[in-house]
Amino acid sequence: MSQSVPLAGRTLFITGASRGIGLAIALRAAADGANIAIAAKTTEPHPKLPGTIYTAASEIEAAGGKALPLAVDIRNEEQVAGAIARTVETFGGIDILVNNASAISPTLTPDTDMKRFDLMHQINTRGTFLCSKLCLPHLARSSNGHILMISPPLNMEERWFAPHVAYSIAKYGMSLCVLGLAGELRAQGTAVNALWPRTVIDTAALRIAMAKYDNTERRRVRKPEIVADAAYAILTANSREFTGRFCIDEEVLRTAGVTDFSRYRHEGVREEDLLPDFFV
Repeated sequence: MSQSVPLAGRTLFITGASRGIGLAIALRAAADGANIAIAAKTTEPHPKLPGTIYTAASEIEAAGGKALPLAVDIRNEEQVAGAIARTVETFGGIDILVNNASAISPTLTPDTDMKRFDLMHQINTRGTFLCSKLCLPHLARSSNGHILMISPPLNMEERWFAPHVAYSIAKYGMSLCVLGLAGELRAQGTAVNALWPRTVIDTAALRIAMAKYDNTERRRVRKPEIVADAAYAILTANSREFTGRFCIDEEVLRTAGVTDFSRYRHEGVREEDLLPDFFV
């Protein structure tokens, strides 16, 4: 992977960046002095999930970046357009779009109500397409424009659909955007890639989902920083040379020379005990 300049002075528009993987990617970019537009819904503290666009902005500024908190529901075209316009007005352009926002309900068909089905498709697939579409003119003007989807490789196997067909279709919709947009944008030099974790990642939402499990089971996960470091490697690559890839976090970092992954694990957890993520 050919490396270009770090992210100092670059502008990232990250959906769902108020917490979890989105915030981790933002903080890694902030360490370079990047500008981060935080496009997320949470403006008031959630009763169960920590973090708002404003607390994220404070963390990003403390890490060395510049932050623009934007209250955005990515299902709403007008809100997305307004947020992109404010980002360009504030920072002068957009170099990187990270489509991180996602809705999840890994349920069997009889247990998936249509309201949840629609939510997953509106946020995951439609939201990704919408944000990408509206950022395109700005990315085209960047010297190293990137779109990164936090979405899985396109492994068309029954086992990845049968247990949660609605969720899988919605996530694969994000990955299909990678496949199509990479080809569509190759000539203009905008890279489009996907990134997915090899193991389950420790986020606040996951802790709620795994509340019924004992603490030992809940610790069999990696920290979000592994995805952030892999994203950094992708987003600092030459956009004309590295595009159309479906990347796994660990593989990206191994290619970059990382051999010790212990810092991404909780203390006392062995590598062989980590829980594999969906789709890999």
